[in-house]
Amino acid sequence: MLSAQDRAIVKSTVPLLESGGEALITHFYRTLLDENPGVRPLFNQANQASGDQPRALANGVLMYARHIDELDQLGGLLARIINKHVALQIQAEHYPIVGACLLRAIETVLGSEIATPQVLSAWGNAYQQLADILIAAEAEVYQQKAEAPGGWRGGRDFRLAARVQESEEIVSFYFEPVDGQAILEFSAGQYIGIKLMIDGEEHRRNYSLSALAKAARYRISVKREAGGKVSNFLHDHLQVGDQVQLFPPAGEFVLHAGSKPLVLISGGVGITPTLAMLEAALPSGRAIYFVHSARNAAVQGFRAWVDNLASRHPQLKAFYCHAESGGQADAIGLLDKALLAQWLPSDRDVDAYFLGPKGFMKAVKGHLKALGVPDGQAHFEFFGPAAEL
Repeated sequence: MLSAQDRAIVKSTVPLLESGGEALITHFYRTLLDENPGVRPLFNQANQASGDQPRALANGVLMYARHIDELDQLGGLLARIINKHVALQIQAEHYPIVGACLLRAIETVLGSEIATPQVLSAWGNAYQQLADILIAAEAEVYQQKAEAPGGWRGGRDFRLAARVQESEEIVSFYFEPVDGQAILEFSAGQYIGIKLMIDGEEHRRNYSLSALAKAARYRISVKREAGGKVSNFLHDHLQVGDQVQLFPPAGEFVLHAGSKPLVLISGGVGITPTLAMLEAALPSGRAIYFVHSARNAAVQGFRAWVDNLASRHPQLKAFYCHAESGGQADAIGLLDKALLAQWLPSDRDVDAYFLGPKGFMKAVKGHLKALGVPDGQAHFEFFGPAAEL
């Protein structure tokens, strides 16, 4: 438990974090990754280069400082962090390394006049409090997953059993365990961690599970990203029979049972977790509105699968919006409020799940609010580092 003095000091730094938090965290990451190459696989270097990761962590540090007196207000943020850490297999021994680099960044960027010994001590204690919370929660999740039927801890060897070209940009990869044993069930919407060796370097990524686990297989569906080290390796080099290591499924963005109409809205490869959600929800009989936006027909994946389900399940209605003309779609252009108003049920008491590029999600969040969907019933998740919508 932090002392009242430590809490007061941490809160006093909030204005500094609001104005200079991103610069501080950028310096922190540079120090951390330069001096500790062993942790580099835990971070997507593309997110570092774009600034998305520093911005996300800077926001997290700011939120922690703001709510240092009321940590219960951080429930959603902590849950996201814990699940991301579990999917990448962050361990207790990583925390002291991060803490030391963070304090050095505070001292260097803020300078000795602001980063006094008292400030550094308060932030050191605050960091340790947060580290203790995360370590304990993650240890519990690791144990639960190891003890569950089909579960495991750490990396487990899987073999690529099949790969399917879903569109010009998306390939699905089906993995089965090398040991032939059962695999861990997961909730629709969760993701899985994958560990790969590329050119002698270790890389770790999280990918949404795009189908329910069947026949002891996991499926991920990966879009080829321009300059993406891992996505291009998967597309160009991973062949049937090759082995990778997978970490147990994780993630708090999951489909919740209910009787309200279900609205699934996705943009681009953001479709992947909604596919598992759709598959899981169909047996319930609830009305489902599946809305997908893609750049064009050539890059859109899974249409035939969704349309086949819609033909066999009257409660499922599917709508497609293409930014470019040239293929069959229900609308051409960007998904806007008018289209959603037309496609969604007139009663806005629905459970909505949406994800895709950040700009897309920001727009959809605003559209749903304007159309009267309650905020607490509009759920979203970020691919990569979280950001403000």
